[in-house]
Amino acid sequence: MRLLATITVLLVTVSGCGLFESEPGAPEITNDFLAKLASGDVQGAAGMTDNPNDAKDTLEKFRGALKPEGLSSKVDQIRKNGELASEASVTLDWNLGKNRHWTYPTKFDVRQDGDTWKVHWASSVAHPKLAPQQTIKLSELTPDPAPVLDRDGTPLLAPERVVSVLLVGKEAGDVAAVTKSLADALNPLDKAITQQTITDGVGKTPEGQAYQVAALRDADYQSVKPKIYDLPGVRFSSQTSLLAPSRNFASQVLPAVRKLVENDIAGNAGFRVSTVDAQGTEVEELHSKAPEPAKAVNIALSRVVQAAAEDAVEPVTQPTILVAIQPSTGDILAVAQNDPADAQGALALTGRFPPGSTMKAVSALAAIQSGKVTADTPLPCPGKTTIDGRRIVPNSSEFEKGTIPLRSAFAFSCNTTFAQLAVDMPPDLLTSSALSLGLGVDFDIAGLTTITGSVPPATDVVERAEDAFGQGKVLASPFGMALVSASIAKGSMPVPQLVRGKETKADKQPAGPPAAALDPVRQMMREVVDYGTAPQLKPYGDVRGKTGTAQFGDGVHSHGWFMGYRGDVAFATIVLSGETSTPAVEVAARFLKAVP
Repeated sequence: MRLLATITVLLVTVSGCGLFESEPGAPEITNDFLAKLASGDVQGAAGMTDNPNDAKDTLEKFRGALKPEGLSSKVDQIRKNGELASEASVTLDWNLGKNRHWTYPTKFDVRQDGDTWKVHWASSVAHPKLAPQQTIKLSELTPDPAPVLDRDGTPLLAPERVVSVLLVGKEAGDVAAVTKSLADALNPLDKAITQQTITDGVGKTPEGQAYQVAALRDADYQSVKPKIYDLPGVRFSSQTSLLAPSRNFASQVLPAVRKLVENDIAGNAGFRVSTVDAQGTEVEELHSKAPEPAKAVNIALSRVVQAAAEDAVEPVTQPTILVAIQPSTGDILAVAQNDPADAQGALALTGRFPPGSTMKAVSALAAIQSGKVTADTPLPCPGKTTIDGRRIVPNSSEFEKGTIPLRSAFAFSCNTTFAQLAVDMPPDLLTSSALSLGLGVDFDIAGLTTITGSVPPATDVVERAEDAFGQGKVLASPFGMALVSASIAKGSMPVPQLVRGKETKADKQPAGPPAAALDPVRQMMREVVDYGTAPQLKPYGDVRGKTGTAQFGDGVHSHGWFMGYRGDVAFATIVLSGETSTPAVEVAARFLKAVP
């Protein structure tokens, strides 16, 4: 109804110039024809022409090609063309959706035959360049997705051509021979592709349809093309996809980031309208609008640090993880898992494990903050001790150091010393100290699901003693321990960040511990490297950290940990079933050697 009103106003305005006084039917038929065309009533519009069959056929094909969301029109002018005809000049505005419009002028005659007025039909009514026996074609011009860049502007996800290798079983002839050739060519690129998987896939695909054997980066496709291109039944299709530098690069982060920002990086599609002949061959371009690429998205991850983390965990046969955070900003620099860890899921971000002696950084902070000890307070470090007459706590291999300063008990990782310290602590002191370093805070990080860990208050003395050296009921994720390291380095908990412009929310923002309590812990973490349990890290600068060995399950096996920081890079690494902290320290050494 709005369209009709618009047209009527224009016609009244023109009629005031005296153009319609002798032919009142011309404006009405123009108005009605355009209104029916705009409403999608092709048959009704065609019926108002002097060649309904041709008009209906052309207009149906026209609208079918465009699939418009709407059509607006404006009558620009109607001029007399003799006593029984007038020429209508109109502007058509096709709304093609997604903020796309195709607007153009056209003209048509309106003729009187007796008392009846009709639109004189010609293909040019739909568009002035549309000839008989032609129709139009609408093509969408999709921009390449914008890249996802790391903190330094280096691409982490970039558009690349991906070639799909397809197999139609009924066209293959000797299916066994073709599947073997495909497997021989593709298995070196993807070990999951075998002759059996291809055969099974083809067997489950409806007859006549294509089974996708592989999706290959263009470089990989070019390397195998000579071996597979001419195989019978094999077809190919290509598209542009957003890809990481390698198949598994940052696999715990980038797939989620891609999904999160897919609308942000899609850009605005353009389109192209052209005429085509009866055989579908393009004749002439009528209109085009270039696609508008989106702006790149930046994330906190560092490609250099991520690569160093992945190279550090990759050689280990057990599931191994490393998470790195920048203390000054909270930026998540790297989240790396080797293949055995990937097979178990998102362990880096949501896995919960006993932290072992890495928890002693929290326990030392709690003890010093309580005012009962300092880093230099002499304390016993026997090979084993009994807690509350019920629980015997041993050191590793029951080593003993006699009476030594707290700093040395920390460096040598004396379980017995820290168990006894916890006996006199209030039930919630470890909980509050851990929270001040981020352990137990819940974050809503755009693109990631994370768990830091939990340190529940312990009223039971034995439980509290076990918690103090990272056994008991204390649990932490690698992400959580990396955050503890970052908080120690910074002096307060940094809020983890990933995607620029998407704020992280925390369920609480704990106050950082007082510097008077934290500074000694930092120094003790240095002594772990200087003369304690991680001397392998001495060549790599001012590294501060804490090793950990944590029994799990029935206590037969142990995970190995290291958490620490150097400069503005804090990290935690864990080797599941590493049995000692040594493999985790070796991972840390490879990481620190590669990180600038």
